[in-house]
Amino acid sequence: MDQSTDAHRAWARLRSGDKTALAELFGQYRPQLRRMVELRIAGRLTSRVDPSDILQETFMDASQKIDAYVSNPRVTLFVWLRGLTLDRLLKVQRRHLGTQSRDILRELRLPAESSLALGRQLLAGGPTPSGIMEQGELRRQVGAALQQLNDRDREVLVMRHFEGMSNLQVAEALEIAATAATMRHGRALKRLKDILTARLPSGESSS
Repeated sequence: MDQSTDAHRAWARLRSGDKTALAELFGQYRPQLRRMVELRIAGRLTSRVDPSDILQETFMDASQKIDAYVSNPRVTLFVWLRGLTLDRLLKVQRRHLGTQSRDILRELRLPAESSLALGRQLLAGGPTPSGIMEQGELRRQVGAALQQLNDRDREVLVMRHFEGMSNLQVAEALEIAATAATMRHGRALKRLKDILTARLPSGESSS
């Protein structure tokens, strides 16, 4: 399930019925799961909901469902845990926000470093980002451009560039082939670049 020797051993123990292995594996994936929660938690809830609580509740969910998963693991453990984490986050946000929670997945809290990296990647070959706008403005423009994408394009970019998921993980999470995930990611990047370029100051867009 993972390339590391420790993860392989923990997975083998988990399959043999050693429930303590789940805690070890969850701990390995915890930073990436936390990043997903921090990215997607509604800004209105940051003072009321602790990401650590979401992860703790997710671990409890996983502990109750692990036997069923191990008997028929249709996706890798990380993707399964990510799905449980997202479900738990949605439940918590619905509890606090009610019907307002239907669009919460659009309320992204994008990390500054990742936004800058994506913006620079998209504008490579044209004017340098520093020559176009200040870093804060570039981050804002990347966020605004992402919101102009359709849900499918935005989601694949968020998963790859902000959650740090691999193409195979994205394919599993979206239940599509790896080649389809690669093509979807490429198309989404092109659309985002077109939107971002159009938002640049007049006369400074890349050719």
